[in-house]
Amino acid sequence: MPHAIRIHGTGGPEVLVWEPIEVGPPGPGEVRMRHTAVGLNFIDTYHRSGLYPLPGMPAVLGREAAGVVEEVGNGVTEFSPGDRVAFVLAGGSYCEESVVRADRLVPLPDALDDRRAAALLLKGLTARYLLRSSYRVKSGDTILIHAAAGGVGLLACQWAKHLGATVIGTVGSAAKAELARQHGCDHAVLYKEEDFVERVKQITAGRGVPVVYDSVGRDTFERSLDCISPLGLMVSFGQSSGAVAPFDIGTLSTKGSLFLTRPTLATHIADRQALLDGSRELFDLVVGGALKIDVHQTYPLREAARAHRDLEGRRTQGATVLLP
Repeated sequence: MPHAIRIHGTGGPEVLVWEPIEVGPPGPGEVRMRHTAVGLNFIDTYHRSGLYPLPGMPAVLGREAAGVVEEVGNGVTEFSPGDRVAFVLAGGSYCEESVVRADRLVPLPDALDDRRAAALLLKGLTARYLLRSSYRVKSGDTILIHAAAGGVGLLACQWAKHLGATVIGTVGSAAKAELARQHGCDHAVLYKEEDFVERVKQITAGRGVPVVYDSVGRDTFERSLDCISPLGLMVSFGQSSGAVAPFDIGTLSTKGSLFLTRPTLATHIADRQALLDGSRELFDLVVGGALKIDVHQTYPLREAARAHRDLEGRRTQGATVLLP
């Protein structure tokens, strides 16, 4: 019988339980797939803690996985048993097998192995909408990316550099600074030792940046506004340090008629064609060498609690994959 990491209630990593599950046959429009690699993302900790509520309990955590099609349901013509596929935001992924809607799957190119694929989709598609939709980065821009050595950060730094931008990134240690620089970050700022607002002002000759990409939240949000040039944009897309406190929107006017957005990946890939177009562009950049996705840590899936502790303790770098 297949197993999964499930939670029966919210809380710390201790609520993650490895237990057997029933996986039935696929229904119409569905596929049963065997997972070979599962992506670990910070949003998983939000679901576990209850910060982002799940629809019911018990629940299987996880938002992305790669694997192999085992069986297809009626009406499925795009996939066949044996096909290599991946999914993102299509149900729980912390399991050995699952039934997934076929229209939420994407085919994997031969040149992309399962581990990198499982680490890539959520983070890579997030980087895509940040740089190509929320604010369309262009050659000559200087931008600020917080958590530049994280999973999204490393991909966003490379992609922005590929687009011709100068990248300022905040990191938490010298080792992470070096990692960020290896992935296209021009100026790695150790935010625990340096004032990142002052560094941005120095690098931009006082102008500030047209956009800040912030997945950290509470610890960086308000000071990030001081980094933005007039009519610039604050993109708040995560809260690894905690939720952003309520603030007076008049602050946006006093700091230069700034814009603020809080986007989600789900909105950007709600349409199947958008999912396919985005994943193909992402895969092409990886296969072509413009983006590299390195899996820096792996854990057995059954040890997901240890992976969560390391992720929340900021003891991981870049992408992490759980192995069923």
